[in-house]
Amino acid sequence: MRPTDAGQQLNPLLPGYSFNIYLVAGTTPIIENGPLDFVIDRQNGMSGFIINMTIKGRGKVFDGDDAFYCNPGDLLLFPPDAKHYYGRAPDSPDWYHRWVYFRPRAYWAHWLKWRNQVNKVGRLTLPDKALINEFEGLFEQIESTYREERRSSEELAINLLERLLIRCFQETPENRVTPVDSRIEEACQYLSRNLSEEVNVEEVARHVCLSPSRLAHLFREQMGVNIVRWREDQRMILAKLLLQSTRTPIAKIASHVGYDDQMYFSRVFRKRVGTSPSEFRRSSDAPPAFCEIPMTPDNLSGFDIQPLPGDTPTSDAHVLGDSQ
Repeated sequence: MRPTDAGQQLNPLLPGYSFNIYLVAGTTPIIENGPLDFVIDRQNGMSGFIINMTIKGRGKVFDGDDAFYCNPGDLLLFPPDAKHYYGRAPDSPDWYHRWVYFRPRAYWAHWLKWRNQVNKVGRLTLPDKALINEFEGLFEQIESTYREERRSSEELAINLLERLLIRCFQETPENRVTPVDSRIEEACQYLSRNLSEEVNVEEVARHVCLSPSRLAHLFREQMGVNIVRWREDQRMILAKLLLQSTRTPIAKIASHVGYDDQMYFSRVFRKRVGTSPSEFRRSSDAPPAFCEIPMTPDNLSGFDIQPLPGDTPTSDAHVLGDSQ
């Protein structure tokens, strides 16, 4: 619902407007010496969040050592407890920015934690023109939907805002998906094909035409864990799958995933999964009514082999024995 009281400021671009609503969206065209060419100064912040995106010109946020500038493609996120102090940059003839004021839904909390901050104000720079056009389009859709004043227009605008926030979350540097080096992909495939074998770093490095040290560095950088830990992850993933889906004896599963000593396999499994192999099998759904699957290297090719969530890197080792 929008403010309609006779004595209330109805223009959200001017001082005195009440933001006591769930969503307001607009575009602020600031031109030097124009009616909107003043500094926004809200020392205590606002009741909700504001996200804005510079589309033309240049803006300045804060003064002194905390000052920074906004250029086209830059987004800012002001949480409720952040100070607002911004306006047109003195060296720019204008500053146009699109913005959305909103009160978030509870499950949005994770998307509203931007790591790059100055005085609690989140910052995100879009790296290319295609992304800038996409994000500006989302802001345009939110504003136009909000202004329709039709039944459920606010709910539709909030839905579009949710998409914008998710896209911001995806494009933060720490969440961007970067292509994996083809040599690291091949190293993963090679290790996966040889899970039951003892393979050393030198052998993997020769296979992908890298030095052992370069392979170790690239692998940790791109996969987030070292080679030893990654292989152990795959062994546990495969062991869990076989325990859940077959009646293959645990000793044979242990051997199939590279552990000749069943007791050692059980210790590693308990450490990584939190329960013993036999307890894991009992707690899973009942296995199908067949005894076991053939244990051949070809069985590995159909598995989706990925790192286990929540794992932390361990130290590198030249011999890819089991990590302790």
